[in-house]
Amino acid sequence: MAKTSTRNGARTLQIAEELRQSIVRGELAPGTVLRQEDLAKRFETSRTPIRDSLRLLERQGLVSVPTNKGAEVTLLNADDFAEISEMRALAEPLALRHAIPNLTNRHLEVAERIQAKAETASVETFSDLNKAFHASLVAPCNRPRLLAHLASLSNLNERYLSYAVTTLDYVARSHDEHRELLQACFARNADQACSLLEQHINDAKNSLLARMQDARAVIHDGGYDICPS
Repeated sequence: MAKTSTRNGARTLQIAEELRQSIVRGELAPGTVLRQEDLAKRFETSRTPIRDSLRLLERQGLVSVPTNKGAEVTLLNADDFAEISEMRALAEPLALRHAIPNLTNRHLEVAERIQAKAETASVETFSDLNKAFHASLVAPCNRPRLLAHLASLSNLNERYLSYAVTTLDYVARSHDEHRELLQACFARNADQACSLLEQHINDAKNSLLARMQDARAVIHDGGYDICPS
């Protein structure tokens, strides 16, 4: 029984991750209905791990599962994105301020390698590398609850970042801002690094909110649907 439970748990996580990637990349567009029977056929499994994976994605804010209704991919919402960004702009610089005294050159070299890889990667992998870069800088903060909070916000932010990448001239600017942030971290200049990080998050927020400014109609653009705020 324990082995079966373990297998089901691993399968649930695998399915949830594959669906998450499809949602983040826009392959499963906002509003898409996710029928358990269809997903069970796709993943060649029973409905149990499908149901559990959808519940997991619901907790991550990627899927809604109304009572007695089929699951569907949640819409992108300007108000939600603004809230996520505001929380990140407060929490992530706080984590970085605690992390900087513990940042070794090895930590920063890891972040630098991630950034170098991001600069030559495809648009499809930008989101994952961007998330890894940010996580690498705050990892030594020794605040597990804060890191868990940031990880949750980062997961919620991924879809909006993918939308920004596909609709805005954003990637090159992000790379430049990451390089400037790295320089401040190498200098162990906590005030400058935290200020740059807060500005980086807020600039991305303002650019994308401007793109999502039509609050009266659902926008169909590039495979994404944006919910009115």
